[in-house]
Parts: sequence; structure tokens; C-alpha cells
Amino acid sequence: MKNTALKSLLLASSLLSSAGLVHAADVTLTVESWRNDDLQIWQEKIIPAFEAKNPGIKIVFSPTAPTEYNASLNAKLDAGSAGDIITCRPFDASLELFNKKQLTDITSLPGMENFSPVAKAAWSTDDGKSTFCVPMASVIHGFIYNKDAFDKLGISVPKTQDEFYAALDKIKADGTYIPLAMGTKDLWEAATMGYQNIGPNYWKGEDGRAALIAGKEKLTDADWVKPYEELAKWKPYLGDGFEAQTYSDSQNLFTLGRAAIYPAGSWEISLFNSQAQFKMGAFPPPVPKAGDTGYISDHPDIGVALNTKSTHAEEAKKFLSWVASPEFADIYANALPGFFSLNSTPVKMSDPLAQEFVSWRGPYKSTVRSTYQILSRGTPNLENETWVESANVINGTDTPAVAAEKLQKGLDSWYKPAK
Repeated sequence: MKNTALKSLLLASSLLSSAGLVHAADVTLTVESWRNDDLQIWQEKIIPAFEAKNPGIKIVFSPTAPTEYNASLNAKLDAGSAGDIITCRPFDASLELFNKKQLTDITSLPGMENFSPVAKAAWSTDDGKSTFCVPMASVIHGFIYNKDAFDKLGISVPKTQDEFYAALDKIKADGTYIPLAMGTKDLWEAATMGYQNIGPNYWKGEDGRAALIAGKEKLTDADWVKPYEELAKWKPYLGDGFEAQTYSDSQNLFTLGRAAIYPAGSWEISLFNSQAQFKMGAFPPPVPKAGDTGYISDHPDIGVALNTKSTHAEEAKKFLSWVASPEFADIYANALPGFFSLNSTPVKMSDPLAQEFVSWRGPYKSTVRSTYQILSRGTPNLENETWVESANVINGTDTPAVAAEKLQKGLDSWYKPAK
């Protein structure tokens, strides 16, 4: 009897110990993202830094291809199978997820005091009362150029529109390089690196964007048509077969040294640094004429949120608070040069090309992409339609005026500005 009782006691003790071990096991948080290019940086820098300070919490970075992310994420969220941490696109796409109660309100999360209302605006409700993503970084638009090519051809960095076309003409006449590395096959490239890049100089950045949202300006107004007129002029400088040229083709043309100028977003810096065998520089969108105020698209690009269905909400909040910290801001901005911290604590960046982009924030007025807030909540989606029409204008299948008319007609069909 004594042996039986002892065995029972030992068995019970073992079960309790096992239960304790299970209870004390590491919690694993999965991060959903479209940034598959960042997998190595997460695995080698970001995750180790967090896990070193947070024993018991493991992070798995699980990216999806950028073009598939939105559809994949929406399906997972609807099915209840999405990860604990959701990487957020800015403005309307993430606001819709919050309105569907798929992202948690993190307005009072420790660390959110490190961000200004402007920094949080892309991931807050229209009234600014609720924030649902921790801001991670913004990206800046401009042009990256081959310094060796410019030196060889004696070209100075263009500051005005006339100087820009003079540089393109000189590059084309020489014949060594394709003047501009951009294609229209993927559509978004023409809009994001074309229309949204140069457009703010014409519609006056935030003033024009706010006027469009308020219904005080239309896409058929001269300030909105003019960028398309400029894009139409790019066609002779894009090289043969640009209509079939993909985004990755454009990247390769530039990094292989076959093109002199790349209409860019600062997110290209890491890849270009690893592939280009020549010196690079960057310049902001040239202004229409000397003395004009310059504008840049300094676009909030990426944030992170808590999935409301996460079974590890407290651990996930610890991770989000860490993402809101100056420590994360420093790691991220230097691991991924060209993704600029939105944290109020200044970050010292070591990459010279990233320093060049961010230096424009002083003398130039910042704005965000015109289609991202409010104006793409209906059907047809103005952002996606802008992709199509930007490519059509460059291809020559639509005139700038016709493109603008199509876009405004689509917007008018569902959008009624608030009184």
C-alpha cells in the first residue's frame, strides 16, 4: 500500500511539474508582413535584440509577397488564422481593418507618447481619437542617380525642370546609359515613382491634397494634370521595351549600371547598396522653375498592430511597446537605411544615401501620397486607378487630360466631400 501511495504521489508530483513546465514555456508571436526583403534583418538584428530583453517571448517573422499581402492578410484575419502582430500599410487599408475590429486600439499603449500626432495620423481614426498601429517608418521619394555616369558626362545634379530635361538629353545623346530606369508593366511603379514623386511640386503638397479631399480642387484642375504632362515627356528617355519592363527589371537596369537615373523611393537604398558597383547620389524632384518652393513625398509607410484575436495579447503589447522605443528606432533605421524613423527621438543614420534623402526634410515641404487617405475608400479605388492612368499616360494610350477626366469621373461616382 505504501509503495502504491508513494507511486501515486510521485505521479501527481510529476504531472504538476509537467503542467508547470508547459505553463512556463516560451510564447511565440508571429509577425505578418509584406516586407519579405527584410527577413534576414529581422532574424539577425531585430528579433535577437527584443528576445535578449524579453526572455520567454519568441518572435517569428512571417512575410508574404508584397503584391499578395493585402488579400492574404484579409483572408487570414477573416478566418481567424492571422498572426499576433500585423504589419500595417498606411491610412485607409489599415483603418478598414480597425473598423472591422480586427486591430486593437493601442492609443494608451506605453511608448505611444514617443510619436507626434502627425506621425500617428496614418494609423489613426479620422478624428484622431484612436490609434491602432505603432508607427515604424516613412519613406521619401526622389531620384537616385549613378554618380560615375554624371561625372563621366559632366552633368550637374538638376534642381529645376529644365535642368532635369537637359540632363536627360545629354545622357540620351551620349548613348552609354538609358536616361531613366522605369517601366510601366507593373503599373504602380509609374504612379508611385512617377506621379506621386513629382506631383507635389505642382499641387503644392498638403495644400493641394487637403483641397482635393475637401472638394475645392479636382483632378482635372491644371495643378493635377500638369504632373501627367510631365510624365508624358519621360517616354523618350525610358529605353526600348519599357512597356514590358517590370519593377525588378528597372532595379536591375540601374544596379547593373545600364541606366543613369532611377525614379525612386528611399526604400531602394539597402538593395542598391548591396548590388550597385558604382557611386550613387540622390536628388529631390526638380522644381518647375528656380526659386519655387520644393515639395517632397515623405510618406508614412509601415507600422505594426495587435490582432484582436491574438491569444498572447499581453506579450504582443510588450513587443509593440518595444517597437515604439528609441532602441528599436535606432536598430530599424540603420538596419534598413531609407526607412526613416517616425519616433520623436532623433536617430543618427550612418548611410550617406539615407542621410541625403532625409536632409530634404528641412528645405522642402513634406506631404503624403495624394490617394492614400479617404480618397481610395470607394470603388473605383483612386489609388489603383492612378496606377493605371499613370502607365497609360507614359505609354501614350491616354492623354493627360483624358487620364484626369477618367480619374475624376471615377471619384465623383462615389465620393461626396464633407460639407
